[in-house]
Amino acid sequence: MPIAWDDIGGLADAHERFLSGALVEADVRDSVLDSWKRCRIAGFEPDRMKAFPRASGLGPDSRLLRAAEPVLKGLSEVLADTGVTVVLCDGQGRMIQRLGGDRRLLQLLDGVRFSPGCDASEPVSGTNGVGTALAGRGPFYVVGREHFADCLQPFACAGAPVRNPLSGRVEGVVDLTCLRDHADPAMLRLAREAVRDIETRLLEQATQRERALLAAYRWAHRDAPGWSWPERTLSGQPGRSDQEAGHESAGLGRIDLALLREKAEALIASPQRTLDEVVLSGGRIATLRCCPVTGAAGESGVVVEARILGGLGPGLGAVGPGASAVPSRVSSAAAAVTIPSAVPPAPPPVAPKSDGTPLAALRTAVTAPPPAPATDEPYARVRTGTDGHSGGGDNGDGGGDGGWPLLVGETGVGRLAVQARRRLELLHEAGLRIGSTLDVARTAEELAEVTVPRFADFTAVDLPAAVLRGEEPEPFRVGAALRRVALGAVEENPPLYGVGEEIRFTPSAPQACSLDSRQSVLEPVLARAGGWFAQDPARGDRILAAGIHSLITVPLRARGATLGVVSFYRSGKPAPFEDDDLSLAQELAARAAICIDNARRYTREHNTALTLQRSLLPRGRPEQSAVEVAYRYLPAQAGVGGDWFDVIPLSGARVALVVGDVVGHGLHAAATMGRLRTAVQNFCSLDLPADDLLTHLDDLVSRLDRGEGWAVEPTYPDAGIIGATCLFAVYDPVTRRCTLTRAGHPQPAVVAPDGTVEFVDLPPGPPLGLGGMPFETVELELAEGSQLVLYTDGLIEKRSQDVDVGLDALRTVLACAGRAPEDTCEAVLDALLPARPGDDVALLVARINALGPEQVAQWDLSSDPTVVSGSRAAVTAQLAAWGLDDLAFSTELVASELVTNAIRYATGPVRLRLLRDRALVCEVSDGSSTSPRLRRARSEDEGGRGLFLVAQLTERWGTRYTTDGKVIWAEQPLP
Repeated sequence: MPIAWDDIGGLADAHERFLSGALVEADVRDSVLDSWKRCRIAGFEPDRMKAFPRASGLGPDSRLLRAAEPVLKGLSEVLADTGVTVVLCDGQGRMIQRLGGDRRLLQLLDGVRFSPGCDASEPVSGTNGVGTALAGRGPFYVVGREHFADCLQPFACAGAPVRNPLSGRVEGVVDLTCLRDHADPAMLRLAREAVRDIETRLLEQATQRERALLAAYRWAHRDAPGWSWPERTLSGQPGRSDQEAGHESAGLGRIDLALLREKAEALIASPQRTLDEVVLSGGRIATLRCCPVTGAAGESGVVVEARILGGLGPGLGAVGPGASAVPSRVSSAAAAVTIPSAVPPAPPPVAPKSDGTPLAALRTAVTAPPPAPATDEPYARVRTGTDGHSGGGDNGDGGGDGGWPLLVGETGVGRLAVQARRRLELLHEAGLRIGSTLDVARTAEELAEVTVPRFADFTAVDLPAAVLRGEEPEPFRVGAALRRVALGAVEENPPLYGVGEEIRFTPSAPQACSLDSRQSVLEPVLARAGGWFAQDPARGDRILAAGIHSLITVPLRARGATLGVVSFYRSGKPAPFEDDDLSLAQELAARAAICIDNARRYTREHNTALTLQRSLLPRGRPEQSAVEVAYRYLPAQAGVGGDWFDVIPLSGARVALVVGDVVGHGLHAAATMGRLRTAVQNFCSLDLPADDLLTHLDDLVSRLDRGEGWAVEPTYPDAGIIGATCLFAVYDPVTRRCTLTRAGHPQPAVVAPDGTVEFVDLPPGPPLGLGGMPFETVELELAEGSQLVLYTDGLIEKRSQDVDVGLDALRTVLACAGRAPEDTCEAVLDALLPARPGDDVALLVARINALGPEQVAQWDLSSDPTVVSGSRAAVTAQLAAWGLDDLAFSTELVASELVTNAIRYATGPVRLRLLRDRALVCEVSDGSSTSPRLRRARSEDEGGRGLFLVAQLTERWGTRYTTDGKVIWAEQPLP
C-alpha cells in the first residue's frame, strides 16, 4: 500500500493535488483514486457536501431484512464496546438500519445525517464505505481523508455488498463505521463474514414446494413410535422448534452443524448413496439417511434424517443457530436446505464456515430418488428402504427413535444454477487476479492461487525455459524439458514435482499427450494402469497414497503457440472431474495463457532493452591511478531506463567521473543514453573544461530534441529526449583538486576519511536541452582516502517520500570510516533500495588517491632559448633517478621540442613537468592560448617537424586549456 492508514497529512496533500489536476497515482490507493475520479466526473464538490442527503421511496426488502436482522444484531452485540456502528443499506445505497455505536460516534453520525433514510450512494455522497462498495461491486475500506467529501474525514468505514447467492444481484450493503482514530482494517473482514452469513440465510428461504415436502415428511412420521413433534405449525406459530431443542440437547456447535449440513448436501446430491456417518466433536458419531418423499400435489424430493448415537431423544431437531426463520430456498433446486425454525438465534458474526460457501458439497450429478407410491392418506408415507418401514420406525439407521429431519431438498436445475454461478464467479476472479504483473512466473503462480482450493486441490504449471526467457516457444517434442514454475496445493509437501524441478514427460503421460495433440486430457479416475503412472511409478504410488484421484491437463496456448501445460488434481474433493469441469479448466487455461504470453513478450522486449543498455554501459574499470572506483547499475522492475555512468582517464593522470539520467524507459531511453555517453567521451578527448563540456552536451541534446540528426519513426513523432540530467567531475591526483558541475542532477556526496558526510553545495543548473548555459563549477580539495559518491535520482527519490528523507537516509548509510568502495555500494543499495525498484539506479563510488612528490618533477623555465639544453639535462637526470633510462632519449627529445615551441611561439612563464604514473607524462605549459597544429612539412621547409616527431615518439599527445593558458602533453608507456 503506498501510504499508511494514519498518513492523513499525506492524503490531504494528495487530495488537494488531485483537485488541482495533478497526478497522485503513487500516493493514493488505486481503489480510492478510482472512486475520486468517478466523483469528479459526476461533478461532486467535496466542500459543498455538509451531510448525507435523504433518500426517497425507501421500501426495504423484507427478505433482506429477515436474513440480515439476526446477523447484524449479533454483530452489533459483539462490537458493543468497540465504538463501531453496524449499518444495513439496500441495493441503491439507502440506509435501512443502524445498530450500536457509542454516544460520541452517534452524535457525529447524526451531525452528517448518516442515519436510516439517508442516501449514501457514491454519485450523491462521494467516496464512502457504502456507496463505493456498490460502485466497485466489492468490499471497500476507506479511512479519513480518503473520503472525497470534507465532512466525512472524521470517520472510517468498511462496506461489503450482499449478493443474491443464485442470481448474483446485489441486494444490499453491510457497513461498519467508526471514528477515524479507531480505524482497523479488520472491520472489513467482519463485514465480509456478516455478508457471508446473510447470503447463506437468503439462500435458505424456501418455496411452498419445499414446505409441502416437509409437511409430507412430518405427516408420514405422525404415528411413528417414539416420535413427538413440537407444538408449532408449518406457518411458524409459537412453540419450540425441533431444531432448537436438538441443538440444546445435543450441544451441537456451529462447526458440527456445518459439517452435518455439508455431508447431508453431499448425500442428497449422490443418487447412489442413502446412508452416511459423520464424526463430530468429542468423538460422537452422527448417522445420516436420505429419504425420498412425495407431497400431496405430487412434489417429489428428499429429506435427510440425522441421528446422533446416544445424543438425542425422540422428536429433537438439530439445525441450531444457523437456521433460517422460514423454510430454505434453492429456487426449484437440487440443493440441500435447512429445516425451518420459529425464532432462530442470531449466528455469531465471525464463526468459521466449512469452506465459505453455503452449498459447497453439491458438486456431483444428481438423480432424483424415485418418489414413494401414492396412498389414500393426505400425504404419502416415506419409503426408506426395502423392508417397508417408514422413516418413523426404529430400524436403527437414523429414523424413528432419535432421528430428526435435518435437510430437505429437491433435484433439478438448482444445483446446476449454483454450480454455474460459482463457475462464473471463479472466471470473474480469474480475470481480475491473473495477469496483474508482466512476469511469467508470477502469472503462473496467480493461476495456481485462483484455482486452489475452489476448483482443484493441486494445480501445477509447467513451462519450457524459452518461455521464461521471453523467447518464442518451439513446437513441443516428446521428451523436451519443462520446468515447474508454480504449484498450488491445499497441503504442505505434496507428492508432486516441486517448483523449480525440471520435468521430461514420457509419451504416455497426460501432460505429454496434451502438449503433443494440443488438446485437453481428462482422467476422472487415476489408476496404476494409466499412462500418467508410467511417468514416475514411485511418485505415482505416493500420489495415490495421498488420495489424489482425478486429473485434468490443459495445454497453455495463445496466438497459435503452445507455451506449456497446466495440470489440475483433486484429492480432498470426493467428486471426480467431469466434462463441465473440463470446460471450466480450458477457459481458465485460455485466459492464463494470454496473460503468460503477454508477460513473455514483455520479458523479451525488456531483455532486449536491457541487453542494449548494458552493452552501452562501461565494461570493466579503465586503467588509471587517480581513484579506486566501484559502481552498480540496477534497472527498474517496470522497464529499462536511461541511467548511466562512466569513468574516463584524462591527460595529466587526471580522471573524469560522470553520472547521467535520461528520462523515460525502454529502448529509446537506452539508445539516447548511449549517444550521450559517447558524446561525453568525445568531448573529454578534447580536454574541455567541465563547464564547457556540459555546454556542448546541452547543445547536443537541444539539437536531438529538434530532430537534427535523429531519425524519428513516423509512428513515434515525439520520440525526442524528454529530459536528461548529468553530473560531471574532474579530479587531479597531483593537486588533489576536484572540479564539479551539474545539470539538474542530484548533488554528490563526499565522505571524509573519518566518516563525516557532506553533500557538495553545487549549483543545480537546468537539465540538459533547455539552453541553461553557462554552467557553474565548484572546485574543492579532497583529502586522500576520502570518497566521492555520485548517483542518480532513483536512489533517493520515491513517490511516497520527500527527497530530503532519501538524502538523510543516504547520509546515514555513508557515515562509515575506512570502508572500501565495493562495501559502500553494497551498503547503500541494501539500505535504500526496495526489492522491486520503480526507477533505474546508477551508483558510482570513487576513493581518492594522490600522486606523491616522488612521482612528480617540475621546472620553471625562462623564455631564454639557452634553457633548452638545461631542461634536457634535468629530464635525463630525473629519469635516471626513476630508473627509466630506456626512455631517456625519446623523453629528452620530446621535452626539447615542446620547450622550444613554447619559448618560440608562446608568451608568459614556461613550466616543464614530468609525471610517473601508469605512463610517463611530459607536460609543457605556457601563457598562450594558441593551439599547436600537427602538419606534414614539405621538403624545402625549415621547420614544422617538431610535433610530428613528438607524435611518432609518444603513444598519444594533445593540448588542454587552463585559465592561465594551455598545456601541451605527451605520454609514453613505461617499459
